Amino acid sequence: MPRNWGIDTSSRPLILKRASTSHPSGTWSVDDYDVLAGGDIVGRIVKPDNAPEVTPWFWSLGYGHHEDCTPTQGYAATREDAMVAFSKSWRRR
Repeated sequence: MPRNWGIDTSSRPLILKRASTSHPSGTWSVDDYDVLAGGDIVGRIVKPDNAPEVTPWFWSLGYGHHEDCTPTQGYAATREDAMVAFSKSWRRR
C-alpha cells in the first residue's frame, strides 16, 4: 500500500510506493521505492548496494520534475531522512 508521509505540495501529496508495485515486470529490491505526486512518478528513494555505509539511502527527483530544484539528489542515513530531503527539494519548485 502506498505511504503518504503527510506532506502536501500544491494539493499533491507525496506518496511512497514500492517500485515492485509500480513496475511489476521488473526485479526490484524491497528497499526500492517510487515517489508519486498526483499519481505521477516524480522520483525515487532506494537503498543501492554501492551506497556509502553511513548514508545508504539515495533519493532523486525524476527527470522532468527537477527543474529549478536544488539539490536534485542525495544520500541520507535513513529512509525517513531521504523522504524529508526529497520533500524539501520538491517544495522548492
